[in-house]
Amino acid sequence: MLGLNLIHKFLNLVAPPFTFFSLCLFLPPFYLFKSFLSVLSSIFSEKVNGKVVLITGASSGIGEHLAYEYAKRGARLVLVGRRESSLREVVDRASDCGSPDVLMVGADVSKVEDCKRIVDETINHFGRLDHLVNNAGITSLGMLEEATDITNFRAIMDTNFWGSVYTTRFAIPHLKSSKGKIVVLSSAASWLPIPRQSIYNASKAALLSMYETLRIEFGPNIQITIVTPGYIESELTQGKFLMSDDGKMIVDQDLRDAQVSATPVGPVEGCAKAIVKSVCRGDRYLTEPAWFGVTYIWKVFCPELLEWGYRLMYVTRPGSSAKEAPSKKILDYSTGAKNVLYPETLHSPEVKTD
Repeated sequence: MLGLNLIHKFLNLVAPPFTFFSLCLFLPPFYLFKSFLSVLSSIFSEKVNGKVVLITGASSGIGEHLAYEYAKRGARLVLVGRRESSLREVVDRASDCGSPDVLMVGADVSKVEDCKRIVDETINHFGRLDHLVNNAGITSLGMLEEATDITNFRAIMDTNFWGSVYTTRFAIPHLKSSKGKIVVLSSAASWLPIPRQSIYNASKAALLSMYETLRIEFGPNIQITIVTPGYIESELTQGKFLMSDDGKMIVDQDLRDAQVSATPVGPVEGCAKAIVKSVCRGDRYLTEPAWFGVTYIWKVFCPELLEWGYRLMYVTRPGSSAKEAPSKKILDYSTGAKNVLYPETLHSPEVKTD
């Protein structure tokens, strides 16, 4: 035991300076090499014409526009969603965009049997699977202590985390056979401690950790691109939330304003284009908008400052509404700010709550 304690004391003393000087020597040539590989990947980007791409959560938002981007490149599509009427419209538009064959699958990824059926129908129809895009997700809103029934949060993990894991598990043999790719939509919320979104943040952090581990387990057989979007034009930024107090899905743009505040929201078309380009290049990570990646630097080097800022801007007095938070007031007092910072679709409250 004494010897083990001495080993740990020695490592505590030596590991930090050794790591610092090693990185000083290693990082410059490493990043030069990565830049060279990035140029090659851009030149020899994957062509997805005729390949089979499965996208969950394809009835709206990022998933919908990913379908259009893949369709423009000639991919054959499997589009999955719960709202079949909305999904049918996306299927028709994807066909118009250039996809030679679009299969529509109505399913709920929070149910393991549906995830198996999604993959089975894909293979029965196309005989192969090349890209799996795990996009389906919902968000929750509310302080943990305000939850009257904590089990209401299960829907977040069941959809955001387990929905991706279930579908991935059933797709593994087919993706290995095609040397395919997995795209997983995590979030910048995986590292940002945004108040009132604790369970949502945790679900996205779980995805990040899960697929980083799977990248090691799969090795070169299946490539994985982890996408960590910031605020992007979607139903989530239109104000669609699962409330912690009663477990009901609502649309509330005032609550949205309190959460997003004066942060610029990225257009969904640009986000989808960036994702498909990144996947075809074989990138390991993508943050969109790209500038949102600096928040990770703040998280690593100044976590106390980041937490203090969130608490100051987002947390209200006990008994006060989230709509009274300074984050909301800043937006209210900035005349015309939403017209500049938010895409036009975010000004409409017409969002389905199913």
